[in-house]
Amino acid sequence: MENKQTNLKDFFSLIASSNIPKLALSFGLIASLITTIAGLAIPLLTKNLIDGFSVASLSVPLMIAIGAVFIIQAVIDGLSIYLLSMVGQKIVASIRDRMWIKLIRLPVSYFDKQSSGETVSRVVNDTNIVRELITSHFPQFISGIITIVGSIIVLLIMDWKMTLLMLISVPITIIIMIPLGQKMAKISRGLQDDTATFTGHLTQTLSEIRLMKASTAEQNEEVKGLSGIQNLFRYGLKEAKIFALIGPIMYTVVMIVIVMIIGYGGMRVANGTMSTGALVAFLLYLFQIIYPITSFAMFFTQLQKAKGATERIIDILDLPLEKGQDGIEMDISNQPIQIQNVSFSYNEDEPVLKDISLEAQPGQMIAFAGPSGGGKTTMFGLIERFYEPTSGEIRIGDTSISKLSIESWRSQIGYVSQESAMMAGTIRENLSYGLENSTDISDERLWEVAKMAYADQFIEQFPKGLETEVGERGVKLSGGQRQRIAIARAFLRDPKILMMDEATASLDSQSESVVQQALTRLMEGRTTFVIAHRLSTIVDADQIIFIENGRVTGTGTHHELTQSHALYREYAEQQLA
Repeated sequence: MENKQTNLKDFFSLIASSNIPKLALSFGLIASLITTIAGLAIPLLTKNLIDGFSVASLSVPLMIAIGAVFIIQAVIDGLSIYLLSMVGQKIVASIRDRMWIKLIRLPVSYFDKQSSGETVSRVVNDTNIVRELITSHFPQFISGIITIVGSIIVLLIMDWKMTLLMLISVPITIIIMIPLGQKMAKISRGLQDDTATFTGHLTQTLSEIRLMKASTAEQNEEVKGLSGIQNLFRYGLKEAKIFALIGPIMYTVVMIVIVMIIGYGGMRVANGTMSTGALVAFLLYLFQIIYPITSFAMFFTQLQKAKGATERIIDILDLPLEKGQDGIEMDISNQPIQIQNVSFSYNEDEPVLKDISLEAQPGQMIAFAGPSGGGKTTMFGLIERFYEPTSGEIRIGDTSISKLSIESWRSQIGYVSQESAMMAGTIRENLSYGLENSTDISDERLWEVAKMAYADQFIEQFPKGLETEVGERGVKLSGGQRQRIAIARAFLRDPKILMMDEATASLDSQSESVVQQALTRLMEGRTTFVIAHRLSTIVDADQIIFIENGRVTGTGTHHELTQSHALYREYAEQQLA
């Protein structure tokens, strides 16, 4: 993925383009303003209390006023924090919505290059950094600005000389913080990249836990995992060093300012140019300013981290969608499929398919045969529109399939592979996966398609029937059971085109027999494309396309190819003898 520098403008543009709840933001800022005004009144009330202090002069209304100000400030401050935090949560939820909607509509080629774990990290971890900034630091930043501005205005009115003395600390703090912030941005980018890589490795290892254990690779994976953890640890230490510098620096600056104000103010009180109450009020205002300034340091540090996260988020949001989102709707029943001079390569210097042409009439069975790596599966990917041809065209009737909407095209295709993919969930959810109004499909219809796929018998044996959990990737079911559920799913979709990647190749003979019967029933009346690893399954095909090294080297029926194609004849003699 492209790695480009992102500035603060990009970050704020990302936030502005999100679904900002303006009403909540307005009320939150107003509540913060009211809180600040209430807080600004406290030092002035304290000044009056101290300057005229005596037991006799203790005024009940004054005490009630101070107490009321404290209570009002606390209640409205809580409301302000909640509203501004809610705004932050809404913004981040909106960004995650956009990322998820974008990701599930990206072309397959994106996922060929990107680890799924890394992509998950972008959606979860990177947006979490933005969330922390907006929900935790941003409300403090807004209320802090209001507090500082209000306090400085009051202080300038009270005593402009002491206020200017106090403000000397501001440029000093800025000069120190800018290089630390830049350093934090660099560390953050590295941390987020390593977090994504580590998440990707964990996801891959845990998803293939059986392969890992069967290969006794625990030691290797332990080393890789611990290495990733150490990388994150090192970045964590680098972050800790920045924070370790920020805290003491801010504390030192603040203490120097306080000592200067107390010293200078003490002299003013001694020579009578300032009252004791005024000095106390000044110090209270100073403390009101100190906390926000300290939180500003954390805010700008977090902002630098968010810049790094924004780079990755924008990278994903800027990716082009899979082609065909807005194509035409078309019923492809009883239409011939023409593949005309199609070539394809994953990389420019590695052609996979070269000038492939064929035609499938409605209801025909077209089989692809040939050595492994010849391009048979890639041909399936092009028909499914997982990839676009480098040159040439695939047509349905007189229409290029590229003009059809992806949803219209794929909804009319049924696909059964060697390893039928399943989602974690119930048998019912897997049968109806991807169908509109899937919850409205009746049990009778589900049992009907299960029976058509010879899956009803084993489903009935489960205590929970259709509600049986299949486990991640269907691990609780046997290979034959998964295949029959995949076939039942295809029956339920009632596809016009059927694609099968030798669906019985990895099954035992008993399962293969049952699954083959189900497949034969499924193929009736449908245009079918088959990838054949065993010629016994395609001897009755209407047309067999023999592909070697990305080129068609033979076309015809089984009988025709055994007569005209030497390598096909050799395959037939080996497998069918």
